[in-house]
Amino acid sequence: MVKTSDEWITARTGIKQRRIANDKQTTATLATEASKMALDQAHIHPNELDFIICGTVTPEMVFPSTACFIQNSLDNHHCCAFDLSAACSGFVYAVTLASSLISNGQAKNVLTIGAETLSRITNYQDRASCILFGDGAGAALFQAQENTTKGVLYSAVHADGGGWTTLNCKAYGSRHPAYLPLDDKDNIYMYINGRETYQLAVRRIVEMIEQIYRDCNICNDDIAMIIPHQMNSRIIESTAKRIHVNMDKMFVNIDKFGNTSAASIPIALNEVLQNQTLKQDDLIILVSFGGGLTWGANLIRL
Repeated sequence: MVKTSDEWITARTGIKQRRIANDKQTTATLATEASKMALDQAHIHPNELDFIICGTVTPEMVFPSTACFIQNSLDNHHCCAFDLSAACSGFVYAVTLASSLISNGQAKNVLTIGAETLSRITNYQDRASCILFGDGAGAALFQAQENTTKGVLYSAVHADGGGWTTLNCKAYGSRHPAYLPLDDKDNIYMYINGRETYQLAVRRIVEMIEQIYRDCNICNDDIAMIIPHQMNSRIIESTAKRIHVNMDKMFVNIDKFGNTSAASIPIALNEVLQNQTLKQDDLIILVSFGGGLTWGANLIRL
């Protein structure tokens, strides 16, 4: 569709494969499947959930929320369910909120989800963006426990709305309502300023990791693994160089899935846990950067 090649894409992004939802799959169906897997692994019945938080920028529809569709598919008809829009930082934001709800005694079981069908808003004539994005979903359950040193130890999230032009999808919202013709037909698709995104992503991700190290009085040697948002392999490599950490501590699976926005970190986290790469009491960092602009990180002890 565009002038490119496997070699060109791999050299610039690290991506070799991506997954694209079929016509019968939606953000909610992908998210529901991931949610069921998470609940089964945790041996938790859906009716035990107090909150369902879904991070997504490709919702099932304008409203109701995707989380409400997930809740209905899980046959839970009482818990709080809502979406969280923080683009690629959606899952880190959701984990931060889940931790706060549990710490404040407002919840015992919080299901956090990152789910996207980015193919629905990808312009396959735009070489700068169409090579990057894939579809997928991941979910994790956060549960209250007494007298434990495990779980979310620290979170920090930030945003700068002044940078919204760097990453966006303009239509259809109240600024570009559906009943008016668009000045630019491509406004229905995602837009990304690749060069600016690269520079900002590296800077903010490095800042977040350094903030965790400083505030928690830890260093590279204390961390078993850093799981960054899978935006671009070169961004991850640049981050590793800036913080002087070996790439074997930076988890990368963008080669298999591409950039799945809010879904990328939970998909990566699941892969790490399923492969038994880590052990109990290991410290890991989840860190992200996305449209908004948004960025954030979580420090978790397994």
